[in-house]
Amino acid sequence: MPAIVVLGAQWGDEGKGKATDQLATTDPIDYVVRTSGGHNAGHTIVIDGEKYATHLLPSGILTPGATSVIANGVVVSPEALFRELDGLLERGVEIGGLVVSANAHVIASYHSTIDKVTERFLGKNQIGTTGRGIGPAYSDKVNRYGVRIADLFDEKILREKVEAALDVRNHLLTKIYNRRAIEVDAVVEELTAYVDRLRPMVADTSLLLNQALDRGETVLFEGAQATMLDVDHGTYPFVTSSSPVAGGVCTGAGVGPTRIDRVIGVIKAYTTRVGSGPFPTELFDEDGVQLQRLGGEIGVSTGRTRRCGWYDSVVARYSSRVNGLTDYFLTKLDILGAWERIPVCVAYEVDGVRHEEMPMTQTEFHHATPVYEYFDGWGTDISGCRTFEELPTNAQRYVQALEELSGTKIWAVGVGPGREQTVVVNP
Repeated sequence: MPAIVVLGAQWGDEGKGKATDQLATTDPIDYVVRTSGGHNAGHTIVIDGEKYATHLLPSGILTPGATSVIANGVVVSPEALFRELDGLLERGVEIGGLVVSANAHVIASYHSTIDKVTERFLGKNQIGTTGRGIGPAYSDKVNRYGVRIADLFDEKILREKVEAALDVRNHLLTKIYNRRAIEVDAVVEELTAYVDRLRPMVADTSLLLNQALDRGETVLFEGAQATMLDVDHGTYPFVTSSSPVAGGVCTGAGVGPTRIDRVIGVIKAYTTRVGSGPFPTELFDEDGVQLQRLGGEIGVSTGRTRRCGWYDSVVARYSSRVNGLTDYFLTKLDILGAWERIPVCVAYEVDGVRHEEMPMTQTEFHHATPVYEYFDGWGTDISGCRTFEELPTNAQRYVQALEELSGTKIWAVGVGPGREQTVVVNP
């Protein structure tokens, strides 16, 4: 039985939650796994007209019978975890099983403090972080003085690790940023307050997932952020602190690459981006405003307005290549019904040179201007369509063109936010 990866193929906010939910409704999913990032991510799922947003929790938490897993590659804020769980319980949501890796790293309050003051200190060179401590937590992990979930259950080890982390952080806070030092006792007290509630959830998730695959159960690996935000393969330095590409799933979950059967890239019928960084097809005119308004382009986790632009097939081809995609799930096709002609970026021009593939250097990408082809719009509401044949002819042609330009078959198309508003193109 399959191990399936669902990931973002642009700069995030593509609708990964909808794709995950679609898979879970067509075939039984036994485990839904988050493998990277923290509560800076966000998935929106609409079920029977009710909108649900997940941030740190896998969206599988809403799927009856599925076990949700927060794997070792995730950085976990216990405060955010239980706030999100409690929010769902207050809405009467029946929550499935939840397992948290003992090896996942912990986000403490001092990580958020460092994140915010560092970003302000950068001024015009800000990266555009969410300020939630994700970057500093990953920094501690790489510097080998991070706190892991398992450390919370041994106060002696926890205190030693917090002391080591704050020895460095407090020098920065007091001597560079002119802030007060953070007390070790306060952090230890903050983190140990979650121990009793957290303990029953903690497990060796690598062992758990590999045993599930051995039994022939279906495991869905749910991406956070997206390919163009990958710390290695994204638009560095305007990236996240982890590896949300398909290869990062293996290290983030403790499963080998030979166990992955299918890799689905989720991509919008246009493009959006939150935060700073280059964005070749970005629109600064009325079309951009209209895409933002019709698409409801506000970040699920951040509340920030998303920058909007036309579909970029150079990015799509790049995502296909670095992830080894088997399928695309195309979302928000319904939003484009208002346009008579729809531009699609098919290449870039950089200093007079045409680039069919992603430019090699950051400088070239910053100077890239889109080369567009234009497709006829369909000028009608498609949210009620349930088969590909029901789509207007021009909408079908648009989907087929994107498939050819992007180098990967399109499995399904989203024609609205609802669970039922999905058109399967290639079963």
